[in-house]
Amino acid sequence: MNTTMLFNLSYGLYIISSMDGERPTGCTANSLMQVTAEPNTVVLSMNHDNHTNECIRKTGKFGVVVLAEDTPPSYIGGFGFRSGKDSDKFDGLEYDMKSGVPIINEGVGYLVFKVIDSFETSTHTIFLGELVDAEEIKGGTPMTYSYYHKVIKGKTPKNAPTYVAEEEVKKEEKDVWVCTVCGYVYDGDEPFEKLPESYKCPVCMQPKSVFKKK
Repeated sequence: MNTTMLFNLSYGLYIISSMDGERPTGCTANSLMQVTAEPNTVVLSMNHDNHTNECIRKTGKFGVVVLAEDTPPSYIGGFGFRSGKDSDKFDGLEYDMKSGVPIINEGVGYLVFKVIDSFETSTHTIFLGELVDAEEIKGGTPMTYSYYHKVIKGKTPKNAPTYVAEEEVKKEEKDVWVCTVCGYVYDGDEPFEKLPESYKCPVCMQPKSVFKKK
């Protein structure tokens, strides 16, 4: 079975946020879909291992920031490749509280939902959310999951519903430098070996030393 056919399904890319007590937290996600217009309702799929899952359960609400194509990749990596259990993902970022949830000042716009129902799969919680707040932030073109993969060259965290094991994806037969933390593939004009030691992965901001040649 060729599970990469699932890549043909269309997704956006979002930062899902909630509160961990008095501390803001969140994660990058792509499995969000509107299911009704009256009332405005969405479904969100969130892995059981994601700290944000637990926080949404406790608070009963979650925020969504729709990322734009020009959103710095560091936002995607910062929220997507480390856990909110042991790191403050909002540290150093500008954000505002909107209807009780933290919203970063980046992206096309934001939405806030209250949880009205949920159900469990073996690995994920499906949250049903009703819209309570929404406004534009910066506007722009929403980033699609396809754009993230093809233009930014980003990879999928293992907790994501759309994760496909690396061995199932066809690879080009050439040496490439890959970030071992987030899977970003360096394809710049400058040979990787000649990049300065201060170079950092543009997605997860890890140092040059974490890259491996494949």
